[in-house]
Amino acid sequence: MVTTEKTYTLNDYLLRESRSRYKHEFYNGKIIRMAGAKARHNQIAANLIGSLKYALRPLPRKFIVYNSDQKIYIESENVGVYPDALVVCEEPQFWQSREDLIVNPLLVIEVLSRSTASFDRSGKFLLYEQLPSFQEYVLVEQNYPRVESWFRTTEHSWDKTVQTTIDNAIELRSAGVSLPLAEIYEHVRFSPLQ
Repeated sequence: MVTTEKTYTLNDYLLRESRSRYKHEFYNGKIIRMAGAKARHNQIAANLIGSLKYALRPLPRKFIVYNSDQKIYIESENVGVYPDALVVCEEPQFWQSREDLIVNPLLVIEVLSRSTASFDRSGKFLLYEQLPSFQEYVLVEQNYPRVESWFRTTEHSWDKTVQTTIDNAIELRSAGVSLPLAEIYEHVRFSPLQ
């Protein structure tokens, strides 16, 4: 007996998502439920958003920071995903005027967890790379201090910067600011066994 997995249109997904208690991501017809984040993950994400807004506010260019409730849509792949945070420069662009689907992120941030780290590092990176506006990808460990920044230098070339010392800062070249790791990990307790 052959079974087939149901596929959905993007509009089916958006309708289901608007009525759901849970978040789901959309991968070319497949709807995947997201796991809930734990306290440490949420604290780091909140710290990042606060630090970003504070660092970006005085700059002459306008930057808008979004939290993990804002989806990014990659039309070329028919994929809609939720990053932990994203930044848009000047004005957000929405797919077909739908404010739940941003198509022009400048900077995307993912807080890594055991269940998502591998895909965040490879699969999601390749998806985001399809967007011409996408200039920087930041990966933040939640179990120990480590922040990676991948900055686009050419269409398919990236410079990687890593900071692992709480007294250092990670430079976000796409926006021209630095975020201290002490702010990113403020009030975060690390288990000695992790």
